[in-house]
Amino acid sequence: MRLKLDENLGKRGHSILQAAGHDVSSVTHQQLGGATDEELIETCRRERRGLVSLDLDFANPLRFQPSQYAGIAVLRLPSKPSATDLTNLIRTLARALAGDSIVGKLWIVESGRVRVYQESEPE
Repeated sequence: MRLKLDENLGKRGHSILQAAGHDVSSVTHQQLGGATDEELIETCRRERRGLVSLDLDFANPLRFQPSQYAGIAVLRLPSKPSATDLTNLIRTLARALAGDSIVGKLWIVESGRVRVYQESEPE
């Protein structure tokens, strides 16, 4: 899977996902820090990369329609997070990606689980 890590995720996330076999790029590596949400998601669309972020704005399917993108994964940290919490969320994401495609979906990654939002087909 081709992924882009938002600027709020560090080298550890990059390493974990890359070790799991994913092609990982980052906002920091591409010097996109400070880009608007719209600029970032459009870059992901052009590059055909799923976005991995802590930014809850990307969890709004009315604003960012999952079917229009190569996937959006929003990591939900607990209210008092630690570095271990973030590492565990990234590992949860890596395990989920091993068994399913994120393309066209919104994944909310929480401790030990992934909630999937996928638009229903028109009737």
